[in-house]
Amino acid sequence: MTRPAVLVTGGAKRIGGAISRAFGEAGWHVVIHFHSSGDAARELAAELPDAQTISCDLADGDAAVEMIERLAGDLGDWRALVNCASLFEPDPATELDPETNERAMTVNARTPTRMAQAYLAHARASRGRHVIQVTDQKLANPNPDFFSYTMSKHAFDATIAMLAMGAARAEDRVYGLAPGAILPSHDQSGEEAQRSHRMNLLRRRTSAREVAEAALFLAEGTLASGQTLFCDSGQHLLDQPRDVIYLAREGRAV
Repeated sequence: MTRPAVLVTGGAKRIGGAISRAFGEAGWHVVIHFHSSGDAARELAAELPDAQTISCDLADGDAAVEMIERLAGDLGDWRALVNCASLFEPDPATELDPETNERAMTVNARTPTRMAQAYLAHARASRGRHVIQVTDQKLANPNPDFFSYTMSKHAFDATIAMLAMGAARAEDRVYGLAPGAILPSHDQSGEEAQRSHRMNLLRRRTSAREVAEAALFLAEGTLASGQTLFCDSGQHLLDQPRDVIYLAREGRAV
């Protein structure tokens, strides 16, 4: 294999699909991870110059680590891991739902952190290895909606600096990538998304392609390790009391 390789978790659809496509178009060998979106993953892989698919339920952390170790043996120049897969389920700040919380903490934080550790322990690359942890602008602009999801992203964010300091070599990089509201989420209609996704400083809708290009920039660049790049048209600089899904429904301004 002569192309540099990247694994994109949740890489078949939505933001993950855009990231897979951007890397493929830039000349990378793309490993598209999926859980239940096998058809979409295979269709996307067929459209890219050099891609493969791999299936794993990230609720099973041991299986996810085994997947990383297996790929580390197969990929000769594995330069990037993009942990993009995520669960976005509602629960309130007034009463944490244990099952929702367990799923969120496992899939959104615990398993991708273990995957990053396994990648940094075993992957081979001709140049430095890059871990990109996809978080959320809610890190800087929290609100009480989607409580367990937000809790898990804050936990995930805390691992970035620690991995950069304690698990990566000097030539490696560990980054965060924090998108804002990009695509319709939860029970949103397309029309609702058009309104809510402009609730940011620039009053424009950030595209999935912009997030994908940011991921490619981090994978190919040399920014200092441990940093997080926000890609949200300035949403994280606001102080929003609720998720934009509900702000738009309530008719509130930015």
